[in-house]
Amino acid sequence: MSGDPPERRGQPSRLFCNGLNEAIDPIGSSPKTITMDSRRLTFHSVSHFIHHHLLWFLIGAYMLSAIRPTAGLWIRNQTFGELHIFQETLHVSLLLMLLATLMFNAGLGVKMSHLTSLAKRTRVLFAGLAANLIIPMTYIFLVTLIMRLWYEPEEAQHILIGLALVAAMPIAGASTAWAQNSNGNLALSLGLVLASTVLSPVLTPVALNVFGEMATEEYQKVIQNLAAYGSVTFLGLWIVFPSLLGLSVRLVAPEAQLTALLPIIKLVNSMVLLLLNYSNGSVSLPQAVADRDYDFLAVTLAITVGLCMTAFSSGYGLSRLFKVDAAERVSLMYGLGMNNNGTGLVLASLALSAYPRVMVPIIFYNIVQHLVAGGVHEVMGQKSEERNVTRT
Repeated sequence: MSGDPPERRGQPSRLFCNGLNEAIDPIGSSPKTITMDSRRLTFHSVSHFIHHHLLWFLIGAYMLSAIRPTAGLWIRNQTFGELHIFQETLHVSLLLMLLATLMFNAGLGVKMSHLTSLAKRTRVLFAGLAANLIIPMTYIFLVTLIMRLWYEPEEAQHILIGLALVAAMPIAGASTAWAQNSNGNLALSLGLVLASTVLSPVLTPVALNVFGEMATEEYQKVIQNLAAYGSVTFLGLWIVFPSLLGLSVRLVAPEAQLTALLPIIKLVNSMVLLLLNYSNGSVSLPQAVADRDYDFLAVTLAITVGLCMTAFSSGYGLSRLFKVDAAERVSLMYGLGMNNNGTGLVLASLALSAYPRVMVPIIFYNIVQHLVAGGVHEVMGQKSEERNVTRT
């Protein structure tokens, strides 16, 4: 302190306070502005925390639905009337509104700069979309043959229908987040999600009808009815339209405002996703726990893990076939391995309420795909670091 100028001696606390005030309020913001900034910071912190630990929140939501399903069943039973479109009657429920919110936010998160670069990757994109249907169909066909040996034919059919719903759903929007975290090709990842979503009104009923041919006569009718329920009108209204609406808003809204709202959007998205999974789990998990049918749960988990590993591996194999770089390989693995099971659960809970066990494979896959994605992230992250070390 002895070397300080006379006017600064004995004033460290005042200088520190002045610097702190400038850091908090560099341009003399009003208390109202500070309050808004602090709220935005709180939203950002909460959103980041939930997003970072989403898998554990998801597991917690399913556990809660198994022991306290009342609120989840209440959410499922809330309706707001009916819509009559193309000679079809659609019930507007809270579940469907939550699903539409998810899809709107997915469209809102798309950047046009990523879409413009997709023209260079159409070959890999279409190959990924084809593999996303063919590989799961082949796996489920083989599982159907093996499960003929299972002592409970009804359980085998429930597993088949659940896996069919998983395979028939569009690619999950969460795959883009994992691809971004693993330094994947975000343009290819977004392209897979958008293309499978837009094509879902056509591809989903076709896929379900194919799976119907694998089922017994009784459950073939169940799957055919499911395909009719998941028609162009249903998927177009609740999946495609909200996605395109979100994309349109992204085109016209100022980038600065969207950036400011991003923490709130992410928080809403996480909460909606958890509510959807809690409500859908409330239909099937309490009965599964009460029945203590552990062999059914065990074989369902084993088959589901096998499907998930096969799907992720097919993404890796496709990347080797087309000799793409590491970034595109990561995007293909996440894209082919992760499906939009939120839509599958909503569709099952609405159209197959008489078969609650059908939801068990979907719930298992929803958890397993994130666990496998985490493993892929660790492996690919280590390989990326090794490449960087080698280059240096």
